[in-house]
Amino acid sequence: MRHSKIMAPILMSFLTALFSNAFAQDAAGGKTREQVKNELKEAQRTGNMPCGDESGRTLREANPSRYPSAPGTPGKTREQVKAELEEAKRTGDVMCANESGLKEREVNPGRYPAKPSGPTKTRAQVKAELEEAKRLGNIPADGETGMTMREKYPNRYPAK
Repeated sequence: MRHSKIMAPILMSFLTALFSNAFAQDAAGGKTREQVKNELKEAQRTGNMPCGDESGRTLREANPSRYPSAPGTPGKTREQVKAELEEAKRTGDVMCANESGLKEREVNPGRYPAKPSGPTKTRAQVKAELEEAKRLGNIPADGETGMTMREKYPNRYPAK
């Protein structure tokens, strides 16, 4: 009997907090009725609504003749496509004629110019980075666990 007297107020306060939070969220960021109506009209006009069957298609996909066609993206001119093809041939970025699935550059790397590499680090910079990583323990401890020296031996290295 005593437990029910204690549990009832706790349960009521929990439910009150739960539902008041849900109502506060709806009031703060919800759409107005007019906005929802306008979105529905636009979806009906363009066919961007579920078809109603189990296929998951939109009305536009189910009945394309009923809706205006979607605006297309402007394509490339013939000259642009030809120029891109010539550039791909020059650099070896076209597919090989065989069934390997490799590009010409991968099959015959000596025929094509080397790809320009980005800015690289000097030997001194790489050595300095290695020394810093060793000092902080940010190097692999072993090949099995994937842990760094800092993780494996935390007392050996300075705090971050």
